[in-house]
Amino acid sequence: MKITSWNVNSLKIRLEQVLDWTEANRPDVLGLQETKLTDDKFPVEAIEAAGYHAAFSGQPTYNGVALLSRSPAEDVRTEIPGFDDPHKRTIAGTFGGVRVINLYVVNGKAVGDEKYEWKLEWLEAVTRWIEAELAEHDELVVIGDFNIAPGDADVHDPDEWHEKILCSTPEREALNRMLDLGLTDSYRLFDQPERVYSWYDYRQLAFRRKRGLRIDLALVSDALKDRVTASTIDLEPRALERPSDHAPVTVELDR
Repeated sequence: MKITSWNVNSLKIRLEQVLDWTEANRPDVLGLQETKLTDDKFPVEAIEAAGYHAAFSGQPTYNGVALLSRSPAEDVRTEIPGFDDPHKRTIAGTFGGVRVINLYVVNGKAVGDEKYEWKLEWLEAVTRWIEAELAEHDELVVIGDFNIAPGDADVHDPDEWHEKILCSTPEREALNRMLDLGLTDSYRLFDQPERVYSWYDYRQLAFRRKRGLRIDLALVSDALKDRVTASTIDLEPRALERPSDHAPVTVELDR
């Protein structure tokens, strides 16, 4: 089973890239973030023509998430229970018994900003939700743009990013609390190539200079950990003309 996460930074702009990538790679589930489309504008017909079903939760200009899948999603949820969030940042569905939660985590803007404090509150609420989901679903995968680099190995220049947004200690501690529920960062189950990241800023030739961060993750529950056969970052879409600033990340399960 192949599960992929991709922040496409506007599905309207990058629909053709998404369709080409799904045709070439055939993931069973593709979680998208930053679709930036209201639900009535979601390209359902094009997705279905490509052989995929779609569950989505969107809004204009910002945010928006979706799950594209080869079989229909079951038990879809698009809100964090008991938490008031006007933004469309979460969607969950079950596929062949595997529960998939797709997140577009709050960016936070800058350490100390009110949006940073909101990010930490949001992460706390999401962690409570994931804990409840784990109680119901042993086989759980959490994917998405986490807007957190888990450690210094996930940063092109740890000194430059030290205690800045995406790399601050409170953010990493929040991610670790999520992992402590019984989740594992699948990418770190394998030896990985050096200086490969999932996000590269559009500015300063960051992609060409390999100046990136690994902030797009695929976390697996303990029940799935031993069944992970691969966890990869595909940099080819990042090299396309008018790309997203994020690359697809994929976890593969033996089932």
